[in-house]
Amino acid sequence: MSDYDLETANAMLLTGRYLYVGFMCHQTIEKILKAYWTNCLMEVPLKIHSLSRLAERTGLDKQLSEEQLDFIDKLEPLNIEARYPSYKERLMKSLTKENTVLNF
Repeated sequence: MSDYDLETANAMLLTGRYLYVGFMCHQTIEKILKAYWTNCLMEVPLKIHSLSRLAERTGLDKQLSEEQLDFIDKLEPLNIEARYPSYKERLMKSLTKENTVLNF
């Protein structure tokens, strides 16, 4: 499913739906982290959406580069901001093709 979400992010980028590029990238990373959790800890992951918390709970945060951790920090709020109208409008105004491609 993470591959599907990443393909969806790319499709959204190509059609100018920048709000959902970051959201789908968040979904991609969240699914990967939860799969890693399941594989390494042999338990069902917490039902949370915080990428940084998922990385911390698995210990993966200690293996990630600063660039990867920064990427997680950029994606973190997009799970919430892309879902709620009050955040969507503000976020949509801030996204351009250039900064979406650069950041995600």
